[in-house]
Amino acid sequence: MQLKKINPDLQQALIEFDLIEANEMQQETFSAIKSGADAVIQSPIGTGKTTTIVLNVIQRLQKTMGESTRALIIVENKEKVLEMEELFLKLGTYTDLSILGVHDKGDIDYDKNIISLGLDVLIGTPNRINALFSSAGFNINTIKMFVVDDSEVLFRNRVDAVILRLSSSIDKTQRIFFCSEITDRVETLANNIMIEPIFFEMEEEE
Repeated sequence: MQLKKINPDLQQALIEFDLIEANEMQQETFSAIKSGADAVIQSPIGTGKTTTIVLNVIQRLQKTMGESTRALIIVENKEKVLEMEELFLKLGTYTDLSILGVHDKGDIDYDKNIISLGLDVLIGTPNRINALFSSAGFNINTIKMFVVDDSEVLFRNRVDAVILRLSSSIDKTQRIFFCSEITDRVETLANNIMIEPIFFEMEEEE
């Protein structure tokens, strides 16, 4: 992908998986996300939001560092967890980033053990992430990126309180919402927890 100052190892992985051309969303948002700015990114279903999340997290983290989680990504359900985890493994081929996907049907004791050993990226459903951090006493202040995918769906399903609680537990982080529609709830929560968020709105591609 022709993105300004993209990590060459990430670029190589993208090429190997035939992700050659960056779409409008990826081009428009790459520099802002790389800079650490808070953002709300709206783009229609099927326009590569999952890929955009994964490539930007890899770009920002680049390599493993320390033992505590540095990127926390909240997704809607088990299927989304598995999809994103698989994409991280593909696009992170040339990095040593450690990835874990957790969901409500998994073994919470196993999840706790893996996180305690050291982790770079944690992907999970709201309830499982909330249960892990509220019961295990993990250090959440090492998180550099706090990403919520399909935020309008999650907020419609009343997980606003979980997102607020997690966000308020992190002193300083980059907060990003991805959505297919910027609803009133998405906008309100973004303005409540983000610092001068940038709003990106992509049109339906013809």
